[in-house]
Amino acid sequence: MPLTSDRPNPTAQTSPTQALASSLPYLRRYARAVTGSQSMGDNLVRMTLNAALEDADLLERISQSRVGLYHAFTGVWTSVDPDVGRDGAGPEDGSPSQLGRVSTLRRQALLLSQLEDFSIPETAQILAVSDEEAEELVKEALADIARDNVADVLIIEDEPLISTHLADIVSSAGHRIVASATTASQAREAYALHRPTLVLSDIQLADGSSGIDAIEDILKIGPVPVIFITAFPEKLLTGEGLEPTLLISKPFREETVLTTISQALFFGSNLNA
Repeated sequence: MPLTSDRPNPTAQTSPTQALASSLPYLRRYARAVTGSQSMGDNLVRMTLNAALEDADLLERISQSRVGLYHAFTGVWTSVDPDVGRDGAGPEDGSPSQLGRVSTLRRQALLLSQLEDFSIPETAQILAVSDEEAEELVKEALADIARDNVADVLIIEDEPLISTHLADIVSSAGHRIVASATTASQAREAYALHRPTLVLSDIQLADGSSGIDAIEDILKIGPVPVIFITAFPEKLLTGEGLEPTLLISKPFREETVLTTISQALFFGSNLNA
């Protein structure tokens, strides 16, 4: 059951500067997701903006087009690490989990189309490949993900319908739901008891407690990859202090959840470092 897109949609009255500002939190989300690191992702975004400040034409392109912004980011990342577009490129530690069999270019195509909700032609333009190549990259990445290992999942969500929908999505992909929690205290107890290998967490919970506080306590018990789910991702991606590496917007789509789960398990607990 697909839900509506989380893609930003600036109005015609939005100025280029405002459009760029509204897109930056989503670029930072993508940068963190595809690199598996808050610091690395944010640094690449910073380098992209610095490059634009030195090039008036580039600044105009990224201010007027979300595709242009992500294309510029890809160019900066490729200039820093030429291996990002090569087949077989994996995580820095060489770990074989989840997307380890998927090339970095495939991971980029998958995240652009499923997490950031770009169309195939837009994804192709960002990656500087043909539409046919972009579509094939996404198909190959999805096929590889379908063969991935099973995770034990803790869901922290106070809305029963959303919790049930997440559980259905996770279970349909072959993962196991080991527990669900609606408050921070329940989440801490569930993690200590079941030791899941992945946590999906809302931000605001049933009793007014915070999912972020719950995750901070959980990570003191042991390392685990975490995906935060919120209706207001831009409020968390401010550039101030420690922020989530993986973040899904509400309302979400099944494909977005599955793609982000695979990326989380690919990088493992290093996401929270």
